[in-house]
Parts: sequence; structure tokens; C-alpha cells
Amino acid sequence: MSGGWLRIYAIAYLVFLYAPVVLLPVFAFNDGTIIAFPLQGFTTHWFVELAGIPAMHGALKNSLFIAVVTACLSTILGICAARASTRYQFPGKGPVMGLIMLPLVLPEIIVAVSLLVVMMQLGFSLTVWTVILGHTLICTPFAIAILTSAFQGLDRFLEEAAIDLGETRWGAFRKVVLPLVMPGIIASFLIAFTISLDEFIIAFFLTGAEPTLPVYIWSQLRFPAKLPSVMALGTLLLLASLVVLSVAEFFRRRGVRRTGGKDSGGFL
Repeated sequence: MSGGWLRIYAIAYLVFLYAPVVLLPVFAFNDGTIIAFPLQGFTTHWFVELAGIPAMHGALKNSLFIAVVTACLSTILGICAARASTRYQFPGKGPVMGLIMLPLVLPEIIVAVSLLVVMMQLGFSLTVWTVILGHTLICTPFAIAILTSAFQGLDRFLEEAAIDLGETRWGAFRKVVLPLVMPGIIASFLIAFTISLDEFIIAFFLTGAEPTLPVYIWSQLRFPAKLPSVMALGTLLLLASLVVLSVAEFFRRRGVRRTGGKDSGGFL
């Protein structure tokens, strides 16, 4: 009996969680401007309309630039932190790694307000670079979590064997370690890219006159006539996110298999 109730709870939870996601493309192809049932017909007009919105194109360009730079910085920092935490022992290792991973559990609104105060006190202007700093802060822990799994499954004797054969430490790291953990690096980059591309709260507080795509979408919600176009844009973003996450999960699992580690569960 308990198993039956648990199954019902799981189904109800999944319906509550994913019903809005399913409705998003439904209304994106609806011919009416009112987001409500019954549907008035099938149309692709709202997707075509997206091509004629210059403000949206600028916001998309800003988001892609921020996401790419954030993913690069987060992955580089993640490689350094994961390498240090899995390969070396140093005083205060636990507290230091815990502090680095703290943004995972802090509410984003607290992080955003704190960063805004710091930026204002330092006299920085709000630009795409302030958003990049904020996104790097919250994406780096995700990168570390992925890369730590990749480095933990790596046999350190392979690197030591390369050094014994005359290779330098940097050469052994570049020619032996990096190729083995490359799937984890790619997965880290894609996850950080997706998080940055979809992130709203920090971008809302730290963006200046160059809004990101989520901030642009939020600004359009005040106009009922714009809602169908927002639904169409949201559908495209949903599909893009699913593709990127699927590719990231593929590389993550591939990295686990290559290093011989144990798969503790992934993103999908």
C-alpha cells in the first residue's frame, strides 16, 4: 500500500513540475494572443516574429557572450580547484573547499544583492563584465563538482609513470591527465554555459544598459501582446537547454568510463 501511495506522489510531483514546461510550446504554437484554453489554432507566426525584434537579438548576443566567457572562466577555475583537492593535501583543505562550494547553497538573491553592494562600493559600472563575475561565482562550484569526479577516477600512477620516463610535470599533465579528463572538462563547460545562459536573478541586479536574454524576457511580460512571442522564445531556449544538457551528460558519462570511476548519477 505504501508503494502505491509513493507512486501516486511521484507522478503528481512530476506533473506539477513539468506541466508548465509542456504548456510552453503548446501556447507558443497557439494562434491567439491570450494565453488560455481553448486554443484558437495552430501557427508558427510567433516564431517568425522573433526574427524582427532587434532588442531581443542584442540581448541574445549579450547572453551568449556572457555564457561563453563564464563557462571558460568557471571551467579553468574548476580544473585548478579539482586538481588541488584530489591530488594534494594542504592545511585547511576542507574549509577552503567548503567556502568555494558555498554559492551552491546560498540563495541567489543574497548573492546578487551582496555583489551589487560590493560593485557599487568599489565604483564599478554595471556592464556585461559584472554579470560575468557574478555568473562565474555561481558556476564555478558546479564545474568543480563535475571535474572532481573526473579527477578522482584518474589513476595517478599514469602521471607518475610519464614523469619517470622523462616528461616534465606540466608535460605529463598536458599530455596524460588532460586528455583523460577532457570529457569532464567539456561537460563542465556545457553545464556552466547553460546555467549562465538561463540565469536571471544575478543578471537582473548586475546588468546595466545591456540586458541579458532572461532580463529581456522578464521586461516583456508586462505587455500582454508580447506574451506569445515570449512563449515562442522560451520554447527555443528550452530545446537549446535540453540539447546542451544531453551533450554534457554524454561527455560526463564518457569521462567516468574513461577514467574507470563510479557513476554517482548525472544531470538527466
